[in-house]
Amino acid sequence: MAHRTLFASLCLLVALNVSSAFYLPGLAPVNFCEPEQPTGECKSEIELFVNRLDSVESVLPYEYTAFDFCQEKREKRPSENLGQVLFGERIEPSPYKFTFKKDESCKLVCLKEFDMANSESKQKLDFLKKSMLLNYQHHWIVDNMPVTWCYDVEDGQRFCNPGFPIGCYITEDGHPKDACVINSEFHEKDTFYIFNHVEINIYYHVVENEALGARLVAAKLDPKSFKPTDIAKPDCSGTAMNIKNKNEGKIQIPFTYSVKFHEEKNIRWASRWDYILESMPHTHIQWFSIMNSLVIVLFLSGMVAMIMLRTLHKDIARYNQMDSTEDAQEEFGWKLVHGDIFRPPRKGMLLSVFLGSGTQILIMTLITLFFACLGFLSPANRGALMTCAVVLWVLLGTPAGYVAARFYKSFGGEKWKTNVLLTSFLCPGIVFADFFIMNLILWGEGSSAAIPFGTLVAILALWFCISVPLTFIGAYFGFKKNAIENPVRTNQIPRQIPEQSFYTKPLPGIVMGGILPFGCIFIQLFFILNSIWSHQMYYMFGFLFLVFIILVITCSEATILLCYFHLCAEDYHWQWRSFLTSGFTAVYFLVYAVHYFFSKLQITGTASTILYFGYTMIMVLIFFLFTGTIGFFACFWFVTKIYSVVKVD
Repeated sequence: MAHRTLFASLCLLVALNVSSAFYLPGLAPVNFCEPEQPTGECKSEIELFVNRLDSVESVLPYEYTAFDFCQEKREKRPSENLGQVLFGERIEPSPYKFTFKKDESCKLVCLKEFDMANSESKQKLDFLKKSMLLNYQHHWIVDNMPVTWCYDVEDGQRFCNPGFPIGCYITEDGHPKDACVINSEFHEKDTFYIFNHVEINIYYHVVENEALGARLVAAKLDPKSFKPTDIAKPDCSGTAMNIKNKNEGKIQIPFTYSVKFHEEKNIRWASRWDYILESMPHTHIQWFSIMNSLVIVLFLSGMVAMIMLRTLHKDIARYNQMDSTEDAQEEFGWKLVHGDIFRPPRKGMLLSVFLGSGTQILIMTLITLFFACLGFLSPANRGALMTCAVVLWVLLGTPAGYVAARFYKSFGGEKWKTNVLLTSFLCPGIVFADFFIMNLILWGEGSSAAIPFGTLVAILALWFCISVPLTFIGAYFGFKKNAIENPVRTNQIPRQIPEQSFYTKPLPGIVMGGILPFGCIFIQLFFILNSIWSHQMYYMFGFLFLVFIILVITCSEATILLCYFHLCAEDYHWQWRSFLTSGFTAVYFLVYAVHYFFSKLQITGTASTILYFGYTMIMVLIFFLFTGTIGFFACFWFVTKIYSVVKVD
């Protein structure tokens, strides 16, 4: 007994030591120390990495190397995961190198020269001007943390943007655009001003309980524009570095930087992202508005549940009390269609395929949000969210094939090979075809968001070599099992459906069914679209998971309520209607996306417009399958339950 106790104590100590040193993959802290104190546990050189450049006025991001900036050609770029490649992130090393706690002042990085007489040089400068006109922004990274540009805004608030502009433009009528409004020196008409100098401030926190080392907790910069008086030895003073729109001759632009280190005792390494997230644009959430929306949705859901329970309880009690033949002849409402309620729907093959793909997406979304709530898919772990979603989708081919085969067999289908092939290729094929067309446009535009050919081959390999075989395995078990037993028999001759009122006709019911689910997501949808198209960080996964649960409940109850009304009107075609009722939420999603494009975004250009709506259609299709599957499963459960508890002669 003593040996067992000793062994258990040792295991507990080992577990505590492991847990105390546990960090998420890629998120372990790095200790830095001065060059005079070298040690294997800390390093003195701080590397600055550059990411893609993007703009809120264009969907097309570009790699850092697409511009004629100072570049580091000797070092190898860090490896990127699948999610980073799909999102178009292109992280590369830069020539900006710092030594811990060693301040620098106006250090020259490189000198760029543009000659208007040279066509290639002129083309590079024109591309730079176009990028400043569209307000393209740098994204720099230090110690896996974005270098932020902090400045004062209205009401005395300070806003930190995880990026800073290349430059800005003064129009021909003297109107300053974008970042030009922050400096009164930018006043020449029809002139570009480039930010060729950055003042970087790095904040560190000394590690407690350790002899050596400190951890970086913040990195901020201020972009400046200086025209040097001496090109060989710039002093970072004088007038702004201006570039005339119709400039001729040669232009020399020196790129310089200054860096200062500051000790910060109040910010811990674990909370170093807080100041960035708290000052993100549009993320000062109107909690009152959101909670008000949730309360309304929960109230309506409660009302729906109460009506359903009270009404169904009375109906079931009344039907079960009918013992005599005379009473049985007085049946009405949904009891009359018990002989047709499980009649196979038209296009049962297509419906079963949609249900299989929807199940795959539903489980993928649930697991992804769960891991995101645990912190595994935070913004600090770049690309992890998309990587997790893609891997889960590939591995969830088995439930997709199983559900599709199970329902197709219950619908009386016999073409099992066609069913499996359509489940494997129809919906994923539509998404991939749309994605490939968008990628061709990105290739043509030379954007960094274009997926390399090797990555496309890898995605196809995951699809054909893993997802498809798993779908076949799931379909095999689905067809091997007996068909789903229905609680009532189906008549051979279909019952005639009486004339329906306007509210019980298919189209009005489907249109009304998507309003309530959309009402519980449209606020959260605004932040999601902002993170995608306005290049902002999304981190509210806990609240998103709550909205996800509310959406599932709302879709289920709204579909069940409308299904009950249609059955009371003696319309037994519930299968497709239940799928389309909650799936119509995707149509409202599309309408909102169109409204968002014209009211919130400043996107210009044909290519950017096509890309926006192309990617939006992918999201709409995924959302349609997701919500439609929820509605069908809820209605299937409801119909099976009510007809199994009622006595049927």
